Amino acid sequence: MTLADTHSRSSRSEGRLLSLVLGLAIVITLAPVARLFFEGITAGGRLNLSFFAEVMAKPATQSALRHSLVTAGLGTLISVGIGGLFAFLVALTDLRRKPALVFCLMIPMMIPPQITALSWTQIMGPSSVFLKTLGLAPPLGAPQPLYSAGGIILLLGIQHTSIIFLTLRAGLRAIPQEVVEAARISGARGLRIWWQVVLPLTLPSLAAGIAITFVTALGNFGIPAMLGIPAGYATLPTLIYQRLAGMGPTVLAEVAVLAIVIGLVATGGILLQRFFQRRQRVHLVGSVGRPLAIPLGRARLPVEIALWLVIAAILVLPMLGLLATSLVPAYGVPLRPDTISLEGWYEALLRQPATRRAFVNSFLLSVSAAAVLMALCLPLAWLMDRHQTRLGRIFDSLLDLPYALPGVVLAIAMILLLINLPFTEATLYGTLWIIFLAYLARFFAVMFRPVQSSLRQLDPAMDEAAQSVGAPLRRRLRDIILPLSAPSAAAGAILVFLTAFNELTVSALLWSSGTETLGVVIFNLDDSGETVMASAVAMTIVCVVMILMAAIQLISRRLPKGVVPWQS
Repeated sequence: MTLADTHSRSSRSEGRLLSLVLGLAIVITLAPVARLFFEGITAGGRLNLSFFAEVMAKPATQSALRHSLVTAGLGTLISVGIGGLFAFLVALTDLRRKPALVFCLMIPMMIPPQITALSWTQIMGPSSVFLKTLGLAPPLGAPQPLYSAGGIILLLGIQHTSIIFLTLRAGLRAIPQEVVEAARISGARGLRIWWQVVLPLTLPSLAAGIAITFVTALGNFGIPAMLGIPAGYATLPTLIYQRLAGMGPTVLAEVAVLAIVIGLVATGGILLQRFFQRRQRVHLVGSVGRPLAIPLGRARLPVEIALWLVIAAILVLPMLGLLATSLVPAYGVPLRPDTISLEGWYEALLRQPATRRAFVNSFLLSVSAAAVLMALCLPLAWLMDRHQTRLGRIFDSLLDLPYALPGVVLAIAMILLLINLPFTEATLYGTLWIIFLAYLARFFAVMFRPVQSSLRQLDPAMDEAAQSVGAPLRRRLRDIILPLSAPSAAAGAILVFLTAFNELTVSALLWSSGTETLGVVIFNLDDSGETVMASAVAMTIVCVVMILMAAIQLISRRLPKGVVPWQS
C-alpha cells in the first residue's frame, strides 16, 4: 500500500468518526434548544404566535421580566465596580501576593448561588447566629433586609464579580508598556493616561464582560429563589419554577414561552459579547514588548489592605456566618462554648436519607458527565481542527449557547425533548437520566474549549509522522493526542465536576423524589426551615469546592496558558 493510499484511508476513517461524534454532539447540545423554540411558537404543530402574545400580556410575566432586567442590570453594575477595580489594580500595578488575591476573588464565582444567598442571610437579620454572638443582632421581628430586590441585586453583583475581573484583566494585560511611555512623552500624566489611553483600549473587553455578566445574572435562579420567593418578588427564572410546580394543562407551553423570552434576551447578550470581542482584536493584536506595570509607591500598602478587606467582606464574613449557624443546636441561638453542637452536621450528613442520596447522585452525575464529555471532546476537538467543515464551523459558533443560556431555559428544553421519547410510551422525566443529559448539554463547552485551545497549540508533525508509518486512527488518538492533551482535559474535567457537583439551576426543575442533587437539598432544607442542616451541607460543599480549586492551582503550571481561568 502506497503512502497516498494510507493517507486516503486514514482521512476516510477520520471523516466517518468526525461525522459520528459531531452528530452526537449536535443532538446533545443543540436539539433541546431547537425543541424549546418549536414549542414556544407553535400550537398543534402549526405556527401560532397568539399564545405567545397571551402569555407575554399577563401582568405576572411583565412584572417578572421587569424584575429580571432591573436586578440583572443593577447587579451587573456592582460587578463592574468591584471586578473593574480589582482588574485594574491586579493587572496594571505592582501589588504583592497577586495569585492569592485572584484565587480568593474566584471563590465566590465557584460557590453555588444558593450557598451565597444562604451564607449572607446568616450574617444579617434578627435571627443571625453571627450577629447574636457579637451582640449586634437587630430586635426580633425586624425584617431580613436581604429578602428584597436590593438584596438580590447585591448578591448577584458579588456572585458575578469574577466574570468582569477575568474579561477585563485579559484586555489590560495586552496593553504594552511602550504605549503608556509614548503617551507620557507626549505630555500625558496621571488620570489623563488612564482616561485617554488605558480605558479606550480596554473598553471592548469591559463591554464583553458586561454582556456576559448580565446574561449570567439574568438566568441566576438560586439567589432570586432564596431571597425573592419569601418576599414575593418574582423574576423570570423563579416564575418558571413556580409555574412548573403548578402543572396545569398548558403549563409546558407557557413555561416554554417564558423560557424563550429569557433565551432571546440572553442571546442578545451573547451576540453583544462576541461583537465586542471582535472589536478587541481590532484594537490590540496580542501583547508586544513589556506588559504595563504602574508602581504604587507609598500607596501600595493601603491599597493592598483595602483589597483584602473587600475579600474579607464578600467571602470570609459570609462563610463565618454559615459556619456559625451550622454549629448551633437551633437557628437563632448565639454561638458560645456551651451551645456549640455538631448535631446539625450529624443529622444532615448521616441521618437524612435525602442528603445521602443527594451526595451519591451529585457525585455520580458530575463524575459521569466529566468522563463522557472528555471521551467526546478529545476526538471531536482534534478532528474538527484537522477537517474544517461548514457543519463543524456552525457547531463551533453555537456550542456556547447551552452554557450561556440560563439553566432554567435548558431545563425546560430537556423536559420538552424527553418527556415523551419518540416512538415509545417511555419518559425520562423524573429520572437521573434527564439530569445527566442536561449536564452534558450544559457543560459541553466547559470541557471542549480548554481541550480545543490545547490541541491548537500542538505541532501536527508527530501525528503526521505516525500516520505516514501506518499507525491507525485509534492508536494515534491513544498514543499521541490523548497524552499531549491530557493536562487540559483533566483541568476541564475538574471544572465540569466542580460546577456540576453543586448545580441547582438545571436540576431544580428536573429532580423528583430519589433524584435529588446537593443544590436541591440545600434549597429544600432552607425552604422548610431547617437552616442549621442547610448550613452544614453548604459548608461541606464549600470545602469540596475549595479543595478542587486548590488541586487545579497545584497542577496549573503543567497546563497550557489559558486553560485555568484565574491563571494569567
